[in-house]
Amino acid sequence: MIINHTDRFKKAYNNLGEDDKRRAEKALRLLADNLGHPSLRVKRVRKTERIWEARVSRKIRMTFELQGDIILLRAIGQHDQILDSP
Repeated sequence: MIINHTDRFKKAYNNLGEDDKRRAEKALRLLADNLGHPSLRVKRVRKTERIWEARVSRKIRMTFELQGDIILLRAIGQHDQILDSP
């Protein structure tokens, strides 16, 4: 799959610490290869139809949309903040 990102995602990613950036890179590789990888725990964001979330770490989540063969990354950051505004 092809991965693309919003400006919002890029800005939030740049604000992550180095450890979280490494974890995010690993999660992105897994996401591109296999959306169903167990460590990602991909699931639909509640009260949405097209937005999904994936686990980066215990505290960090990222949200995305599927647009054909493109994964559009929307947001990344602390679990509760991301899911309040996916």
